[in-house]
Amino acid sequence: MLAMILAAGRGERMRPLTDHTPKPLLQVGGKALIVWHIERLVQAGITELVINHAHLGMQIEQALGDGSQFGAHIRYSNEGTALETAGGIANALHLLGEQPFAVVNGDVYCDYDFTHLPHCAAALANSTDMAHLVLVNNPEHNPSGDFCLSNQRVVPTPSILNPQSSILTFSGIGLYRPALFNGIARGSAAPLAPLLRAQIAAGKVSGEHHRGIWIDVGTPQRLQELDQQLRSV
Repeated sequence: MLAMILAAGRGERMRPLTDHTPKPLLQVGGKALIVWHIERLVQAGITELVINHAHLGMQIEQALGDGSQFGAHIRYSNEGTALETAGGIANALHLLGEQPFAVVNGDVYCDYDFTHLPHCAAALANSTDMAHLVLVNNPEHNPSGDFCLSNQRVVPTPSILNPQSSILTFSGIGLYRPALFNGIARGSAAPLAPLLRAQIAAGKVSGEHHRGIWIDVGTPQRLQELDQQLRSV
């Protein structure tokens, strides 16, 4: 299967660090954020990768090359100007094939087991669903969460009939059918959340709860804390 790593964001909250370095290349534990993802995807047998970029994007290509140093094959989608999440994915559809593919935010750190992705992609392909989302416990900076999970389904609101349903935060890891992005013209900017909410309302999104490590490395403080944590292991 193929996986796309999102790396086109400007990283405004990380300035001044991102004035001269693209956010996915910021280092924690002795390696770039994006390299942690690449290595874990390759370890899971997912070696065909697509990476989009915009701000200082050529630094990403120069650092990662064709991916051979990691045992991967990397292709790039140069957006020039960032197209937001759905726009960036739509812009790269010609590289992602016709089967469900994985997308991972390049600016998060997590220990999610990527070996689950091929199985989830196969299940998605054999269903009428349009997406599968990995959700995590709500961090301090997003206490209200994003989506509700009930019986492995992402639903619009918590179910009164299912007390186990809970509102969780989207991890930035998901599986998608290419058709989800058919309505977005290549090269146009578009957010992902409205697409997902429409499919959730239609009952076409499955999900899972990852209870392990997950950090949205969105500020210099979180970057420093994660770096110290990894170096102390």
